[in-house]
Order: sequence, then structure tokens, then C-alpha cells
Amino acid sequence: MLCKHVLKKILFLSLIIFILATPGLPSTQQALVEGNETIIIFDDGLRPVAEKTVGIYHDLKAELEKTIGWKIDFKPAIVLIKDNNTFQKMSGSSLIAAYALPDQGVIVVDYSRMMTDPFTLEATIKHELCHLLLHDKIGAEKLPRWLEEGVAQWASGGLADIVMEKRSILNEAFRQNRLIGLKYLSNGFPDDGSMLMLAYAESKGFIEYMAQEKGAQGILNLLNLLKDGDDIDSAVMKTFSVSFGELEKGWHEDMGKSALWISILINNLYEILFSLAALALVYGFFRAWRRKRQYEEEDEQTED
Repeated sequence: MLCKHVLKKILFLSLIIFILATPGLPSTQQALVEGNETIIIFDDGLRPVAEKTVGIYHDLKAELEKTIGWKIDFKPAIVLIKDNNTFQKMSGSSLIAAYALPDQGVIVVDYSRMMTDPFTLEATIKHELCHLLLHDKIGAEKLPRWLEEGVAQWASGGLADIVMEKRSILNEAFRQNRLIGLKYLSNGFPDDGSMLMLAYAESKGFIEYMAQEKGAQGILNLLNLLKDGDDIDSAVMKTFSVSFGELEKGWHEDMGKSALWISILINNLYEILFSLAALALVYGFFRAWRRKRQYEEEDEQTED
């Protein structure tokens, strides 16, 4: 009991140090709300949001535990920033809407972005909480960056923690033969905006391909192997019965098949539309003919 009390005090002090040491974050405008499972630090004016976050955290935590299959036995702090300019100074990027600090057990959220599609406070917190959970159970040294980000997107319904463009970045990069090899995304992501978005898209796409091949259980088996000490190459081989390189190649081939169908549709769009229109015309004529026959039969019955 004393140990938990001491750890709680240490966490609280580390949060205060985090606030004071973070560039652009005016600590005099910060307040704190503490629940049983989380601590919310928030800007002036966000108290209702902070209290709402305390209320929804339990369900978000339970949903993530059910998805990943691991218990969240730590108490994270969630920092809600009201001003986008302040958040950009903290994150160092205009693309980022939230980020996690696994070593401190802290999630930082740009609340000004939580009211713009596709971001919601609930999905964002779940996404960042997944980052904390993966680091807590696996550790940074055995957790490739692409896997961490891909799983966080998968667990939070596809949400990334950066502002992504609406167009299909991944398909365009594949068609132009400029995909980033996943091994180059193991230790970090590029700083360039377009390449950063591509790194996020590739991470999501590869995890989705894993789920397509082995289902959700395949992803969970992979994570558990990493948690138990396997490296990524060994975990992939045990889970998918192919090497990491072969699995990535299979993903590229799968994208090629999709790109082929898209190309066929685009190149034959006029013929496809004409054929559909012709079928619709035939179907409409047939329905009209049947309706006319029904009316004639009803008239004959009435005369009789």
C-alpha cells in the first residue's frame, strides 16, 4: 500500500515537471482532475471536457483491453491543450493531433482538433493509450515503429494521430513504385510531411494485410510473442510461417492485384457504364411489360 502511495506521488511530481519543462505550455493556466484510473491535466476553460474524459476513460480502457487482450495496469495522465499554436510548439509539427510519451505515461491531445473529422476525443485517447500499452508490455527495443503505429490505428478503428490527406496515399505510392521499405520504418518515421503520411499509411496497410491473412488473432499472437521476448523476424515466422521479407512481398502482391482491378475499372469505365445502362433499360422494359400483363389479366377477370 505504501509502495502504491509513493508511486502515485512520484507520478504526480513527474507530471508537474513535465508541465513546467514543456516549451510553450503556460503552467499557470493548467488545472488537474484525478479519477481512479487516470489523471487529466487541462487548459483553462476545458474543465467540462476534462471531467467528461475522466468519465469515459474506463470504457475506453476496457475496449482496448478486450481488443489487445492485455490488462492496462498503469494510470496514465492525459494533457488537454486548448490552443493549436501552443500544441504545435510542443509537438513540433502542424500535422500531429496527439502524441504519447511512453516513458512518462503521458498522452497529450490538441483539443482544438477533436472537433474536426476524423478526430474524436474517444478514438484519439484509445489510439494514444494503445501506444502506452505496447511500450509497457513489449518495450521500445523490440517494438518496430511501423508495428506500433499500425496496431494503434487498427485498435482505434483506423485513426492515425496525424492529419492525413483524403486521397489514397498508399495506392499512389505503390503505383509510382515509391513505397518505403518497412525495415526503414522500424526505428522512426520521416520528418517530411508527405513521407510521414506515407509511413502512417504503410503501417496501417501492412497491419490490415496481416489481419486479412491470419485474422485479429494473428496480430495478437504476434504481439504476445514480442511480449515474451521474440524479435520481430522470429515472431513473424512463428505467426505467418514465412519470413518478414516474404510477408512484405505478399503484401505488395496483394496491393498489385487491387491496383489491377482498379486499373481495369478505370480503363473500361465507359463500357461498364454503357452495359449497366443497357441492363437497367432491359430490366425496366421487362417490369413495364409484366405490369401491363397484370393489368390486362385483372381487366379480364373484372369483365368475367
